[in-house]
Amino acid sequence: MVTKMSRTEAENWAYRADVAEQAIRDRHASRLWGLPGTNLAVPSWPAPVQHKAFFSWHYWWQAHYLDCLIDAAARVPSREKSKAVQATIRGIRIRNLSPLASNKYFDDRAWMVLALGRAGQVGRGARGTTRRLLHSLVEGIDPSTGVLPWRVGDVFFNVPSNGPAAIAFARAGRLDEACALVDWIFDNLVDDSGLILDGVRLSMGGMEVERGRYTYNQGVMIGACLEIALALRERGDREASTGYLTRLHNIIHAVAKDMATSDNVIKGGGGGDGGLFNGVLVRYLADAALRLPDDGRTDRAASRIARRLVLATANSAWHNRLEVDGLPLFPADWTKSATFPQAGGLVSASVGGAVREGAIRERDLSVQLSGWMLMEAAARVADDVRRKSADPGQSQLPDKGPSCE
Repeated sequence: MVTKMSRTEAENWAYRADVAEQAIRDRHASRLWGLPGTNLAVPSWPAPVQHKAFFSWHYWWQAHYLDCLIDAAARVPSREKSKAVQATIRGIRIRNLSPLASNKYFDDRAWMVLALGRAGQVGRGARGTTRRLLHSLVEGIDPSTGVLPWRVGDVFFNVPSNGPAAIAFARAGRLDEACALVDWIFDNLVDDSGLILDGVRLSMGGMEVERGRYTYNQGVMIGACLEIALALRERGDREASTGYLTRLHNIIHAVAKDMATSDNVIKGGGGGDGGLFNGVLVRYLADAALRLPDDGRTDRAASRIARRLVLATANSAWHNRLEVDGLPLFPADWTKSATFPQAGGLVSASVGGAVREGAIRERDLSVQLSGWMLMEAAARVADDVRRKSADPGQSQLPDKGPSCE
């Protein structure tokens, strides 16, 4: 259990976040087609021509890249970091070749809403685009089920779309829509372990449950329950808030039991789209560790578990990294040593609406973004522990968090 943290230890985690950021900057950050004032992340390293030229660019990976840039700019504000955020927003807009809301995948749109909604914390932001994307999510809700399909016209209704959309709705003050999505998921997609299943496919024979248990889905439901609970609490509806907090506690306990090692390290990991799944989980575990209320035993217990999972996982990932030119290259599986990616061979590619991993997972931007996300999460948690160690009487007042308005 981590209850104390010295200033030196906390600064060490901040340093690790710094060098994780620098690794992405050096290996992946690039102007889009040489255009001034633009920035995107190349989808692999070493990168083939189609990636360097952004023929393949992976919309939702860029949303997470933007989110990580905002993490870094919020932790250590600077003019340079703020400019990188704005250049990335410009790069995303140009490369999409059409309005961002034209993307047919609702999970992609939801992640972009969440990233753009935070951009105003470190610069001008993109309020108009954020509002249009949010409106497109509201308009995309299927009237027969009351939730979002995976993509326009689909009959697959899944957590990857509805989880991040629920977070976005809650941050925008649209609690009715947020609660409806989360309640549907808990009515239909919780297994006996307490973990969240992947989705429901409608067919002539009825509902077919896709029973995959992914770290991504646990992460977004922790995030959605947290945002809803804190918003309800702010309204004065503590009874309803407690219900969502209980759901959040149950997921955190289930993750610790079934998705982590006995040493509290998140296990498993993939490449392609799957390279981001563990990063999504640790982002929202860190949010829970920092923002859960401090006035109940069960809240404090869940916060401790979330904190322990983040710091133990970050320590393992750091231990298993490679160093290339003095900068970290993180493993796809944080419990195992990283593999050095070689040029040549298969690289990640879009197949059937998802990005499949290449021959070496560590080559994928998604894997390295998750490593960066983990270091940023650990830096936030470590700094919070340090401050509480210095002032044991400090209460944990939940902050308002980001906005998607």
